[in-house]
Amino acid sequence: MPDLRPWDLRSRYDVVIVGAGPAGLAAAVGAREAGAEHVLVVDREHEAGGILQQCIHHGFGLHHFKEELTGPSYAQRYLEQVLEHDVDLLPDSYVLDVDPSRRVSILSGRHGLREVDAGAVVLAMGARERTREAIRIPGSRPSGVMTAGFAQKLVNLAGYLPGKRVAILGSGDIGLIMARRLVLEGAEVVGVYELMPHANGLTRNVVQCLHDFDIPLHLSTTVVRIHGSERIEKVTVAPVDEQFRPKLDEAWDVDCDTLLVSIGLIPDNELARSLGVRLDPVTTGPIVTSRMETSRDGVFACGNTVHIHDLVDWVSQESQLAGAGAGAAAVGTRASPDNVRLIPGTNVRSCVPHTITTEREHTVYLRVTTSIAPCTLRFGDVYERPLRYVVPGEMVTVKVRPRFLQDFHGGNLTVHVVPREEATA
Repeated sequence: MPDLRPWDLRSRYDVVIVGAGPAGLAAAVGAREAGAEHVLVVDREHEAGGILQQCIHHGFGLHHFKEELTGPSYAQRYLEQVLEHDVDLLPDSYVLDVDPSRRVSILSGRHGLREVDAGAVVLAMGARERTREAIRIPGSRPSGVMTAGFAQKLVNLAGYLPGKRVAILGSGDIGLIMARRLVLEGAEVVGVYELMPHANGLTRNVVQCLHDFDIPLHLSTTVVRIHGSERIEKVTVAPVDEQFRPKLDEAWDVDCDTLLVSIGLIPDNELARSLGVRLDPVTTGPIVTSRMETSRDGVFACGNTVHIHDLVDWVSQESQLAGAGAGAAAVGTRASPDNVRLIPGTNVRSCVPHTITTEREHTVYLRVTTSIAPCTLRFGDVYERPLRYVVPGEMVTVKVRPRFLQDFHGGNLTVHVVPREEATA
């Protein structure tokens, strides 16, 4: 990752971006293309690319680059674009604070403590994994219990195999991908245990990573105890009832030397909280406009910092929009304000962005609460679209064009996903 000498760091930038993962890199490109002349990207890691650097499997870029890439290849494509746009990259550095006037405090081991003024700020810090402590699994605290993402880093970047007989709690995409990866490296994956009655990862990952490798998936099942002294020796698993209470009389023990935890991601939002940005209680990320601006003027957010995405392609699309919004705000070409507020309705858990306008085309990202097939997506009474199916583990992505809302003049618009027969009744 290119470095900056201390005297090259400007005292003011049009746009400062926190995070050099896929969201931050895309935002930097968007900001420059929107007219921002001086853009700075700050990241705590030594290399740009974020989590993509440890995702060596294929499946990235099919939507954005129209070809199948590995994670590092996808990151490299964007890094090349960032360098072509003459963006300043500051690695091995931490953003300590962003104050209401958008003065950014940066701490770097090589450059010391610096303060930079910004015309606009983009929060693109990504997300972190939930750990064992987040769900308080009873039992001892032996070695061999780790998150799926950490195991991926051990295997793909450090070259270490975390264990030989592995159980996986949770069916998030990283856990599914690591189930396959560990089998390919010679380990035995004894099973994936998911609390919900459905998988939480993409259907393609369930098929390609579990079914194709004969790895059992136990739905409505969870780990209720961890056993072991120095090293984990086994786990006790049990089915759960409709209220997710373990049926301990039906529990059984599974011998293993490793337990991977893949129970979801949490948007990294300490900076947003310190700024007083309004957060969505469902996604736990910032509430954003159609240009990805938060409730704090001049502060934008994108990627997994806002809500957890299935595909990095959608992260790039959303983040380039956020960067363009930040760049426009910094140079004084801000778009007209939104006039429509999206409200989650029947079977809709969350909607991002939270507001849109009737004047432009938007991509809206939805999460549902229940699987339905076939079904219909409805925006109030003004627009509806048939869908083959929806499942909680897969994001629904829909383009909303101005002609769909031509008879709607602003206000609240409730979004529903209902069974097909109910929509046509």
